Amino acid sequence: MTPGNYPFNLYRGDSYRWQFTLFDDIAQTQQTDLTDVLVHSQIRDRPGGALIAALACTVTLPNVINAVLSASDCAQLPSSAAWDLQLLYGSGDVATVLAGIVNVTTNVTDLSAPLVGHHGVVSLRPSLRGRRSQHG
Repeated sequence: MTPGNYPFNLYRGDSYRWQFTLFDDIAQTQQTDLTDVLVHSQIRDRPGGALIAALACTVTLPNVINAVLSASDCAQLPSSAAWDLQLLYGSGDVATVLAGIVNVTTNVTDLSAPLVGHHGVVSLRPSLRGRRSQHG
């Protein structure tokens, strides 16, 4: 079976959490039994290419997969890549259920750079001081 297409549109350096609920039928009435199934998900520079990041995946029975991409892993991503999500059954069978392209927008804020503000303190609350009226 061909995996479902699920593109990732990410913002570099952000954390992401996904929850995928799997069904055996299109009507979504038969839950996929994920008992004893191992879930793996990777982002590579291209299909079959260099590994860039592995998503942390957990299963919530009967049919939910939780996947996490950390901010530090997301910060290492190139502007485009590929990903997929595979199930490894106890029998040794492998099923790739989702795959897609990864598009990454470059971030503006650099949290690794020191923040400088008035007397070394940065206010995160917007200030109305010095605001000019925009009346025509």
